[in-house]
Amino acid sequence: MKLFGTSGIRLKANEYLLQLGLKVGLVTGRRYKRIITGCDSRTSSPSLKNALIAGLCGAGACVHDAGIITSPALAYAARYFDAGVMVTASHNPADYNGFKLFNPDGFAFDYSQQKEIEEKILNNKLSSAPWQEISSPEPYPQAIEQHVNHILKNFPEKYDVKIVLDCGGGAGSVETPVLLRMLGCDVIELNCEPRGVFPRPPEPVEANLGELIKKVLQHKADLGLAHDGDADRLVAVDDKGRYIDGDILMVMLARSINAQSVVTTLDASMLIEEEKSFSIKRTPIGDNHVSLALKSWGDFGGEPSGSWIFPHVSYCPDGIFAAAQMASLASKQNISHAVDSFPRYPIIRGSVDSKGREFNPIKAQLMNMEAESFIDIDGIKMFFKDARLLVRASGTEPKIRITAEAKTKENARALYNESVDIINNALNESGVNS
Repeated sequence: MKLFGTSGIRLKANEYLLQLGLKVGLVTGRRYKRIITGCDSRTSSPSLKNALIAGLCGAGACVHDAGIITSPALAYAARYFDAGVMVTASHNPADYNGFKLFNPDGFAFDYSQQKEIEEKILNNKLSSAPWQEISSPEPYPQAIEQHVNHILKNFPEKYDVKIVLDCGGGAGSVETPVLLRMLGCDVIELNCEPRGVFPRPPEPVEANLGELIKKVLQHKADLGLAHDGDADRLVAVDDKGRYIDGDILMVMLARSINAQSVVTTLDASMLIEEEKSFSIKRTPIGDNHVSLALKSWGDFGGEPSGSWIFPHVSYCPDGIFAAAQMASLASKQNISHAVDSFPRYPIIRGSVDSKGREFNPIKAQLMNMEAESFIDIDGIKMFFKDARLLVRASGTEPKIRITAEAKTKENARALYNESVDIINNALNESGVNS
């Protein structure tokens, strides 16, 4: 059984996860001796964090606990320790939770680190320290302040802008309102109290932000901002109450920091490639892949889902820093005017039941399409003259996911339909041959 997914360990919160927290602590605490912990606002987070800390302390680690905190703030504080462990399920529903482990530079534990933890847990290679090496955890309340102060150093000006902020009842509630007010913003709070049961679904997609959109229009705000459960994501609504597509937001943020090289994922829109102010590199889908690429190339990275990585801060997606950057942008220009300057290309997304079949035969048939070029690092991304097609196996469900994009809706639909036909043919042939 594999414990780690694309963003740490994330499961339904139950007795298994509680037991797993103790084991993660026992294994991690034997290797890393000074550790900072924290959690988001979920009802299950305190008990899971206590189980984690029990394991860490039992393994002989010196533990400092930051309490309810955002993932970017915990990742930033990890620079003062050997590692950081955040109890969170990020944008997953309230009945999920998990553990995300950070290195001192804010980069999530890599494959080799994850593998070491997994193998010891799954093989029951657990041990505690001698009693005289076991200590009690100590509070570390200054972590949020350290993160906020670092962000403020990057934004010396005050911004006379009105912002509606929706923290979704998550961990961002304890940091982002404070930061924006320190930047001089007029902040109208929405769901900015930490709640164990979120007042809206924690994933900040357009369908979940109706109240934010309404408040932006009602208060004639310059900008609307929203976080997920642990505030590693940030999305935005313009002054006309329109949700800003993640691809557009990516370019706006990249321009605002004068980025010269940007790392993004395969599912980002082709409008990214048309941007002339920076060069781009694409990675498999997942912010951990973006962070890894940024270690050797690039000065900004992100995903259209709202994960924005500023490597001069840390390698953890930082929705708090992104909020400050958007406040700065709104003080200099009308956000809706900026949004209107971007082209909009129709995108059609869907999926096909994989029937448990391998992806390689599907990829082989897709490559018969007359594409100008392709990338096959995560499924296959095909580049046509005025269109793009991404086909990949889902990492969480038995599905083949399809994203077709073109400069006209008709071409996007035609490309999508053609890919579906090819996938179904490949699945049927695979079924006959199996």
